[in-house]
Amino acid sequence: MSDSPMRANGSSGLSRRGFIAGTSSIFGVAALSGRASAASTAAIPTAVGATVIDPGAHVPVLIIGTGYGGSVAALRLAQAGVDVHMIEMGMSWDTPGSDGNVFANTTSPDQRSYWLRTRTKQPLSNFLGFPLDKDVPRYTGILDAEEFAGITVYQGRGVGGGSLVNGGMAVTPRRENFGAILPTVDAAEMYDVYYPRANSGLGVNHIDPAWFDGAACYQYARVGRKHAQRSGFPFVFVPNVYDFDYMKQEAAGAVPKSALAGEVLYGNNHGKKSLQKTYLAQARATGRVTISPLHKVTSVSPAAGGGYTVAIDQINTSGDTTATKSVTADRVFFAAGSVGTSKLLVRLKATGALPGLNGEIGKGWGDNGNVMCGRANHMWDATGKLQASMPTGGIDNWAAGGAFAEVAPLPTGIETYASFYLSITKNPNRAEFSWNAATGRVDLSWQTAWKQPSINAAKTIFDKINSKEGTIYRTDLFGTNKIWGDHLTYHPLGGAVLGKATDNYGRLHGHPGLYVIDGALIPGNTSVNPFVTITALAERNIERIIADDL
Repeated sequence: MSDSPMRANGSSGLSRRGFIAGTSSIFGVAALSGRASAASTAAIPTAVGATVIDPGAHVPVLIIGTGYGGSVAALRLAQAGVDVHMIEMGMSWDTPGSDGNVFANTTSPDQRSYWLRTRTKQPLSNFLGFPLDKDVPRYTGILDAEEFAGITVYQGRGVGGGSLVNGGMAVTPRRENFGAILPTVDAAEMYDVYYPRANSGLGVNHIDPAWFDGAACYQYARVGRKHAQRSGFPFVFVPNVYDFDYMKQEAAGAVPKSALAGEVLYGNNHGKKSLQKTYLAQARATGRVTISPLHKVTSVSPAAGGGYTVAIDQINTSGDTTATKSVTADRVFFAAGSVGTSKLLVRLKATGALPGLNGEIGKGWGDNGNVMCGRANHMWDATGKLQASMPTGGIDNWAAGGAFAEVAPLPTGIETYASFYLSITKNPNRAEFSWNAATGRVDLSWQTAWKQPSINAAKTIFDKINSKEGTIYRTDLFGTNKIWGDHLTYHPLGGAVLGKATDNYGRLHGHPGLYVIDGALIPGNTSVNPFVTITALAERNIERIIADDL
């Protein structure tokens, strides 16, 4: 295709280089010429305000990870009178750098942006033929682009886990789809009790439709809505954990900008209700929850006197181990995310630390059917120079075509005439984590070719829209002449599936007192963005565990 939608329509003589010089992609850089942004030289926030666990400590409950499942467990256990210590591999992200911000801007990635990489690995890797990645100092940054043989998995690193880096879309699946998501869970109790509890705890709110219809920052979404509806697809508003009242004030120029400054991928400095402001804030307020950031669990094994011995490495911001610790815990909750929990359990089973784990450990992993694409619109369908980074709507073709597509932003700061989408699709393929003794690593069996069902499902939406609108796919966002972003997932799920690797409430088979309480429990797909379902399932499971086990 042509270099830009403007040129494709023959209406602009602006060169490709001239066009991109004034912009950056949402996943791009501020200056492609290599000049460092102001943020890249900022002093780096350190992990402070935490009570670091002592060697030899004994705790009633140790939770590995501080994402959605772990945060729910910590709060509810603390409210039940149980002392909890949480181990977090990433930083606490509570101290501004010299630029005054805790988090780097999405358009100007620096050392705060990536987890122990020396070069960024941006999900949208190219723009108008130019590569967007750049060198950065190695640092315990907020976004981990973890590479496996067939897929890159993006994960949040820090106190708050994935809530730090996602787009905040707080979607409850349609009830008619729930049986395929968690077949062993009672749908009535989820929709009557636990989904409402999760939405309340997460601070989910809804955009004002009247404000949406007039806001310049959502012109891109209105174009997406128009195109969807003209092709016969329903456009649905989606709740979010971003504070839309704050966003209104951003638009009015009354408060510091965050969503309207393009912040999303590397954290939001204002406006977003991530877990530090919701579940974790409440948990800490009980006085019963402490957190050790920059700590990494390396082993869990039965202790001689009962409970479990947990081996922990303390690391610095370069990723080097500065101390090793051994502590004991009466109970251990695995909440390190689908990938982190699965990798740890697979290694512990294979190396004999937890020999009682069953053969389902590591199985049932999926990518939530993630696939991305962009479309080049006509000039009369401008998507707007100002784009809010928090998506608020999607195209629901799940029943007919197996796809739900976020209408996603491209907040470049200039008009691009482009529509961008992240699709969640009904992809049946499931991978398995396995221990590789030769390398001392855990491998994942996913194959890039397994994304084809996702592409086919997404095409049921976008082929029709392109045909109706007389538009074409963008081919410059994921490489050269490549339409589909089929190389990644933001939504890893599975690896310790509920009712298989665990009982129906997350108790691991073979080792009483060990639990999984995160996205590893969900077998590969939720039909929508998954974090509300992860949170609601954790609410369900921890309620039963407290009632029966404690």
